[in-house]
Amino acid sequence: MQPFRINIPEADLEDLQRRLAATRWPETSPGMDWERGVPLDYLRDLVSYWRTEFDWRAAEAKLNEFPQFRVEIAGTPIHFLHVRSPEPDATPMIMTHGWPGSFVEFTNVIGPLTDPRAHGGDPSQAFHLVIPSLPGFGFSNPVADRGWSFFRTAGAWAELMGRLGYDRYVIQGADLGTWVGTIQAGLDAEHVAGLHLNFLITPPSPDPADLIGLSEIELGRLGLLSLFADEGSGYMKLQATRPQTLAYSLTDSPVGQLAWIVEKFMEWTDAEKSPDDAVDRDQLLTNATLYWLTRSGASSAHFYCDNGPLLPTAPNLPPPPPVLPVPLGVSVFPRDPAQPIRRFAERVFPNIVQWSEHDRGGHFAAMEEPDLLTADLRSFAAAVRATTPAQSQ
Repeated sequence: MQPFRINIPEADLEDLQRRLAATRWPETSPGMDWERGVPLDYLRDLVSYWRTEFDWRAAEAKLNEFPQFRVEIAGTPIHFLHVRSPEPDATPMIMTHGWPGSFVEFTNVIGPLTDPRAHGGDPSQAFHLVIPSLPGFGFSNPVADRGWSFFRTAGAWAELMGRLGYDRYVIQGADLGTWVGTIQAGLDAEHVAGLHLNFLITPPSPDPADLIGLSEIELGRLGLLSLFADEGSGYMKLQATRPQTLAYSLTDSPVGQLAWIVEKFMEWTDAEKSPDDAVDRDQLLTNATLYWLTRSGASSAHFYCDNGPLLPTAPNLPPPPPVLPVPLGVSVFPRDPAQPIRRFAERVFPNIVQWSEHDRGGHFAAMEEPDLLTADLRSFAAAVRATTPAQSQ
């Protein structure tokens, strides 16, 4: 394992500025809102801010405050944050992001989770955090070969935790991290104390009787899942089938890369008029700039292609392997495009020890509602400890 610091060449930042200044903008219809994609007026304003006010060097310095490393696993460099708590008995936890996120998502929760004493919390609720970048995302690049499936990634994460000396740990995931984390919990159940998810898809069975007795809220969640499959999953189908064709646009145009990302921050967050309502603009641009500077638009799309058969492109997504052998915690946020139904979840997760329903927040919980997610993780770890005490090294 090699210590890692972010140090983007100045030439790359100058190139980004040139490309932003030379953007060729499309025409738009007057009054067009978000229903056909990112509005021109909004994106022009955001790009102007990106060019003239956003400070990558300041963002880079903030990210470098966290200990970072790279290690080769299966021939591919894997980048990760490893933030040890000052509390020696802290619970080890690995947190996995999804698309279009990155390790940047978690910067607001790292302090409260690792050092609750300094944030007005109980020091017994501290975590040692491991936050890897998925293969092909950010600084886990370039990937050495194709075939980074959820199963392969889950095995790599289990190997990483073992190399770090953690004999017993908790998993947290959302988006793509849900699949990686669920599989990891099954593969490495001997060492996994519990699994926490803030994104979970729970489709009904083909039997119409499955719908009997569902509440209006639960029926609404099934409607959202159908809407996502019909209208919101185009990005996924494209990345899962033709990632290389998409790669040229995302690698050549920073505005194209930004639009590809920011649309999902509008659709999947608790935003009213723009993503800025839910997510800090500088953090959003830090995430998007990371994609641009590391050319992750292309490689992250290939990750979808490697996992195409397992992705939720239809409401009848196959469930995770039955009888997950570890305790599960679930956080449900109302503006997430896929919200689980507990009675369906209980079929494949028989040991649900925590289920939290929140009245605000969306898909990017660590960015939107860091306090809510932090509280859920602390209480989940306590519930896990009450059943199977965790050990840390």
